[in-house]
Amino acid sequence: MWGLCVGVLVVICIVTHWVYRWRNPSCNGKLPPGSMGLPLLGESLQFFSPNTSSDIPPFIKQRMKRYGPIFKTNLVGRPVVVSADPDLNYFIFQQEGKIFQSWYPDTFTEIFGKQNVGSLHGFMYKYLKNMMLNLFGPESLKKMLSEVEEAACRTLQQSSCQDSVELKDATARMIFDLTAKKLISYDSTRSPENLRKNFVAFIQGLISFPLDIPGTAYHKCLQGRKKAMKMLKNMLQERREMPRKQQKDFFDYVIEELRKEGTVLTEAIALDLMFVLLFASFETTSLALTYAIKLLSDNPLVFKQLQEEHEAILERREDPNSGVTWQEYKSMTFTFQLITETVRLANIVPGIFRKALREINFKGYTIPAGWAVMVCPPAVHLNPTKYQDPLAFNPKRWEGMELNGATKHFMAFGGGMRFCVGTDFAKVQMAVFLHCLVTKYRWRPIKGGNIVRTPGLQFPNGFHVQIAEKDRRKREPGYRTIH
Repeated sequence: MWGLCVGVLVVICIVTHWVYRWRNPSCNGKLPPGSMGLPLLGESLQFFSPNTSSDIPPFIKQRMKRYGPIFKTNLVGRPVVVSADPDLNYFIFQQEGKIFQSWYPDTFTEIFGKQNVGSLHGFMYKYLKNMMLNLFGPESLKKMLSEVEEAACRTLQQSSCQDSVELKDATARMIFDLTAKKLISYDSTRSPENLRKNFVAFIQGLISFPLDIPGTAYHKCLQGRKKAMKMLKNMLQERREMPRKQQKDFFDYVIEELRKEGTVLTEAIALDLMFVLLFASFETTSLALTYAIKLLSDNPLVFKQLQEEHEAILERREDPNSGVTWQEYKSMTFTFQLITETVRLANIVPGIFRKALREINFKGYTIPAGWAVMVCPPAVHLNPTKYQDPLAFNPKRWEGMELNGATKHFMAFGGGMRFCVGTDFAKVQMAVFLHCLVTKYRWRPIKGGNIVRTPGLQFPNGFHVQIAEKDRRKREPGYRTIH
């Protein structure tokens, strides 16, 4: 009996010590304030908890109020310093590859692949970035402009034949088909397998609690990735066996690189890159575009300004039926302001992760080597000391400002050397789609449009709208157009 009591006491002491060490991590200096949450779980449940606010996420806002703009926490078993401080954010981005390097939780690596571009560093990252610029750089986009416009017009025309259309799904399909065509010459109308369907399953569990059990969203996410990767691998193998002679796509470029003697590119890296490009190009852009149209539906004065800009473009054309030119695209000043304001409010990326390569001291706090750091864009974009009435949709606040990269107060497309390569591609697609929409069509919301953040932006009930061509416009009230 006495031995049992001693054993229980020893276990209690060990557990108590372990819990104490969990809650009070060792540090050579002063850690930022905060809570490490429950052992093993940390504060993951609170972080992933859904909310319907357009404001700074409650998880972040509550801790900012209690601890300040720099605080510690633990997410999915990893100690993390969360930064809502513009100076620390800027410092992190500027020291990429020196003091910090890109890092994401193990669950992210599991989802996007161990060789994904977000997990690669140094020369390998720069090498892949140059590959991507061959596809998404300005010179390539100039040649792609007519294809983007054709895709937008086709989507809108098809949508106008339906009683209502779910906008997020329609724009995601449009962008995915266009990107897949440019990357791998994929044609959804001719392929026996539906590549996009696997990405939809993947996305539904992307930002969910990482529990890999059949039936969970995370498990479905992993299965979606597995099936999509199998399709991509088979397509790459077929292309290697039967090279094409016509216009080359990104797959052809990859195959050429793989054949070079001493190449640093591997098939695994190429496939993970393809997967990430397909995901990033259509999911984030379609969310931003859907959110922009919802904001326009709720703000008629902003819509009027947008339509006036695009009607003026048509009036200046010698041939009103000609396509959008690169000069016209670059002249869409208010449209770019609207896109910037949309992504500021959307905060599609709720956190940008880095890892400290060595111990860092900043503003009196110590960030231990090996700890993760999460830059929090929503806290920056919705800061009332920087943005007057930060929750208001006001594109004019960007008047006279030209953003070609990230700043201390704007980082919707990342920052530093990892500033999103596809930024210009996303802007082209959004601007051209809006041009086609407001000059040729009118729309009205039917149902949905409510947002949920988990912590990323979602439309749980979709955003259903009715679209009509202007020359066949209906007389019912509620359509977005200028009378």
